[in-house]
Amino acid sequence: MAFNDLFRLSSHAVITNTVGEVLLLKATYGDKHWGLPGGGLDPNETIHQALQRECFEELGCEVDVQYLSGVYFHSAYQSQAFIFRCELPKGAQISLSDEHSEYAFVAVTELSNIQQQRVSECLAFSGVVRSAAF
Repeated sequence: MAFNDLFRLSSHAVITNTVGEVLLLKATYGDKHWGLPGGGLDPNETIHQALQRECFEELGCEVDVQYLSGVYFHSAYQSQAFIFRCELPKGAQISLSDEHSEYAFVAVTELSNIQQQRVSECLAFSGVVRSAAF
Protein backbone atom coordinates (compact mmCIF):
# COMPACT_ATOMS: atom_id res chain seq x y z
CA MET A 1 0.00 0.00 0.00
CA ALA A 2 1.34 3.40 -0.92
CA PHE A 3 1.36 6.35 1.46
CA ASN A 4 -1.36 8.23 -0.42
CA ASP A 5 -3.69 5.27 -1.01
CA LEU A 6 -7.11 5.64 0.61
CA PHE A 7 -9.14 3.11 2.52
CA ARG A 8 -11.93 3.32 5.04
CA LEU A 9 -12.09 2.57 8.75
CA SER A 10 -15.29 2.00 10.71
CA SER A 11 -16.36 1.02 14.22
CA HIS A 12 -19.49 -1.02 14.99
CA ALA A 13 -21.34 -2.20 18.10
CA VAL A 14 -22.66 -5.66 18.85
CA ILE A 15 -25.53 -5.04 21.29
CA THR A 16 -27.85 -7.83 22.43
CA ASN A 17 -31.11 -8.01 24.31
CA THR A 18 -31.84 -10.33 27.24
CA VAL A 19 -32.46 -13.33 24.95
CA GLY A 20 -29.27 -12.87 22.92
CA GLU A 21 -30.74 -11.24 19.83
CA VAL A 22 -28.56 -8.65 18.08
CA LEU A 23 -29.56 -5.02 17.50
CA LEU A 24 -29.70 -4.04 13.81
CA LEU A 25 -30.61 -0.72 12.22
CA LYS A 26 -32.26 -0.24 8.80
CA ALA A 27 -30.57 2.50 6.76
CA THR A 28 -32.56 5.18 4.96
CA TYR A 29 -29.78 5.66 2.39
CA GLY A 30 -28.05 3.55 -0.28
CA ASP A 31 -29.50 0.06 -0.52
CA LYS A 32 -31.40 0.53 2.76
CA HIS A 33 -29.60 -2.44 4.30
CA TRP A 34 -29.78 -3.63 7.90
CA GLY A 35 -26.54 -3.37 9.85
CA LEU A 36 -24.89 -3.01 13.21
CA PRO A 37 -24.87 0.43 14.84
CA GLY A 38 -21.73 2.37 14.00
CA GLY A 39 -19.95 3.89 11.06
CA GLY A 40 -16.91 5.53 9.60
CA LEU A 41 -14.19 7.35 11.46
CA ASP A 42 -13.91 11.10 11.06
CA PRO A 43 -10.47 12.72 10.64
CA ASN A 44 -8.43 12.80 13.87
CA GLU A 45 -10.82 10.38 15.59
CA THR A 46 -9.93 7.12 17.36
CA ILE A 47 -11.87 3.93 16.83
CA HIS A 48 -13.38 4.30 20.31
CA GLN A 49 -14.38 7.93 19.73
CA ALA A 50 -16.00 7.00 16.41
CA LEU A 51 -17.92 4.15 18.04
CA GLN A 52 -19.25 6.38 20.81
CA ARG A 53 -20.14 9.21 18.42
CA GLU A 54 -21.80 6.98 15.82
CA CYS A 55 -23.83 5.07 18.41
CA PHE A 56 -24.98 8.29 20.07
CA GLU A 57 -25.95 9.77 16.69
CA GLU A 58 -27.76 6.64 15.52
CA LEU A 59 -29.34 5.43 18.78
CA GLY A 60 -29.81 8.67 20.66
CA CYS A 61 -28.08 7.27 23.74
CA GLU A 62 -24.63 6.41 25.02
CA VAL A 63 -23.34 2.84 24.89
CA ASP A 64 -21.11 1.05 27.37
CA VAL A 65 -18.11 -0.36 25.49
CA GLN A 66 -17.00 -3.74 26.82
CA TYR A 67 -14.20 -4.83 24.45
CA LEU A 68 -12.83 -4.88 20.90
CA SER A 69 -13.37 -8.39 19.52
CA GLY A 70 -12.27 -8.19 15.91
CA VAL A 71 -11.04 -6.27 12.89
CA TYR A 72 -12.44 -7.35 9.53
CA PHE A 73 -11.41 -6.31 6.02
CA HIS A 74 -14.17 -5.92 3.41
CA SER A 75 -12.71 -5.87 -0.09
CA ALA A 76 -15.95 -4.57 -1.64
CA TYR A 77 -15.59 -1.35 0.38
CA GLN A 78 -11.80 -1.29 0.88
CA SER A 79 -12.68 -1.02 4.54
CA GLN A 80 -11.44 -2.27 7.90
CA ALA A 81 -14.33 -2.69 10.36
CA PHE A 82 -13.60 -2.70 14.10
CA ILE A 83 -16.21 -4.74 16.01
CA PHE A 84 -16.90 -3.97 19.67
CA ARG A 85 -19.10 -5.65 22.26
CA CYS A 86 -21.31 -2.97 23.78
CA GLU A 87 -24.30 -2.68 26.07
CA LEU A 88 -27.07 -0.15 26.34
CA PRO A 89 -27.14 1.48 29.78
CA LYS A 90 -29.98 0.35 32.03
CA GLY A 91 -33.16 2.20 31.13
CA ALA A 92 -31.79 3.56 27.83
CA GLN A 93 -34.36 4.39 25.18
CA ILE A 94 -33.42 4.09 21.50
CA SER A 95 -34.24 7.18 19.45
CA LEU A 96 -33.19 6.72 15.82
CA SER A 97 -31.60 9.45 13.72
CA ASP A 98 -32.71 10.30 10.18
CA GLU A 99 -30.10 7.81 8.90
CA HIS A 100 -32.24 4.87 10.02
CA SER A 101 -35.93 4.07 9.70
CA GLU A 102 -36.25 1.03 11.96
CA TYR A 103 -34.43 -1.09 14.49
CA ALA A 104 -34.91 -4.71 15.43
CA PHE A 105 -33.33 -7.37 17.58
CA VAL A 106 -32.71 -10.50 15.49
CA ALA A 107 -31.29 -13.96 16.10
CA VAL A 108 -27.65 -14.41 15.11
CA THR A 109 -28.75 -17.19 12.74
CA GLU A 110 -30.77 -14.64 10.73
CA LEU A 111 -27.71 -12.50 9.94
CA SER A 112 -25.76 -12.63 6.67
CA ASN A 113 -22.77 -14.98 6.66
CA ILE A 114 -20.31 -12.15 7.18
CA GLN A 115 -22.36 -10.60 10.00
CA GLN A 116 -22.83 -14.04 11.59
CA GLN A 117 -19.08 -14.58 11.72
CA ARG A 118 -18.33 -11.12 13.11
CA VAL A 119 -21.11 -11.25 15.71
CA SER A 120 -20.52 -14.88 16.74
CA GLU A 121 -16.81 -14.23 17.24
CA CYS A 122 -17.67 -11.14 19.27
CA LEU A 123 -20.11 -12.98 21.52
CA ALA A 124 -17.65 -15.87 22.01
CA PHE A 125 -14.74 -13.51 22.77
CA SER A 126 -11.93 -15.26 24.65
CA GLY A 127 -9.53 -12.35 25.01
CA VAL A 128 -7.96 -12.66 21.56
CA VAL A 129 -8.95 -10.08 18.93
CA ARG A 130 -9.91 -11.87 15.72
CA SER A 131 -9.43 -10.80 12.11
CA ALA A 132 -10.62 -12.00 8.73
CA ALA A 133 -11.00 -10.75 5.18
CA PHE A 134 -14.13 -10.94 3.09
